[in-house]
Amino acid sequence: MKKITIIGAGNVGSTIAMKVFERDLADIVLIDVVEGLAEGKALDIKESAPIGKHNLEIKGYTNDYTPSEASDIVVITAGITRKPGMSRDDLLSKNMEIVEAVIENVIKFSPNSILIVVSNPLDAMCYLAYKSSGFPRERVIGMAGVLDSIRFCTFIAEELKVSVENVNALVLGSHGDLMVPLPRYTTVCGVPIIQLMKKERIEKLIQRTKDAGAEIVSLLKTSAYYAPASATVEMIEAIIKDKKKIMPCSVLLKGEYGISDVFLGVPVRVGIKGAEEIIEIDLNKEEIEALHNSAEHVRRLIKRMEELRKNRA
Repeated sequence: MKKITIIGAGNVGSTIAMKVFERDLADIVLIDVVEGLAEGKALDIKESAPIGKHNLEIKGYTNDYTPSEASDIVVITAGITRKPGMSRDDLLSKNMEIVEAVIENVIKFSPNSILIVVSNPLDAMCYLAYKSSGFPRERVIGMAGVLDSIRFCTFIAEELKVSVENVNALVLGSHGDLMVPLPRYTTVCGVPIIQLMKKERIEKLIQRTKDAGAEIVSLLKTSAYYAPASATVEMIEAIIKDKKKIMPCSVLLKGEYGISDVFLGVPVRVGIKGAEEIIEIDLNKEEIEALHNSAEHVRRLIKRMEELRKNRA
């Protein structure tokens, strides 16, 4: 049986744990800094097992990484969450410290694991995890493109009054205001939405997709968690079951799309080895320019991180 460790037992982490448990994907270790939080949530999930007939092991621990040893996948959700009026970038300084501390323990106990980063600002945290861990790029993957794409799918299905099962959306770039939804590659039963909707309607849905996280924060007064957890579990399942599934994930680019040394959401073939192949699709001038603008934003965040680290030294 595979083992998954989830760092952070808040709304996102505990929802991921519940979904992994219900899909019978792997044994689960849940870790949090808050005394009793991970233990309590793990026990609560475990007590649901007789209903779903799940025989997996799930246990929670407070700041103890020893039980996580030899995990196949480590999911990092730890960090402070957004409040109304905050952007994902506002979380940079504090979450940087948290992710660095997590990575130290991951290196120690699960040096062969695949990292799935969920903490925000996501693309910058992926870069930090990659640099801090020394893992090869295929074993550090960011969840964002899947989330942004399923949100786009949801809004398109609602707008066209069709089943969400008929919609396939593709959103690339950074996880934030400069994400790059691609209407030409977004389809309903194989038909591009540019043939089904006027440009104005598509632009409206694109903007709602970009604002989707902030829309939920304004209502909940905290970050979204059901959809982010679902997106993360989709990635976990693709790895555990070696599905070779193509999905948009944040990965380190080394010249693909003319971009280097930055994490950015692009189509990736995901399997047992992690990000097994980066898929380069044809982009027009406007799309590639938007992707490069998105990359520059991530570069600025990386530069800020480097400055913060220097100031701390």
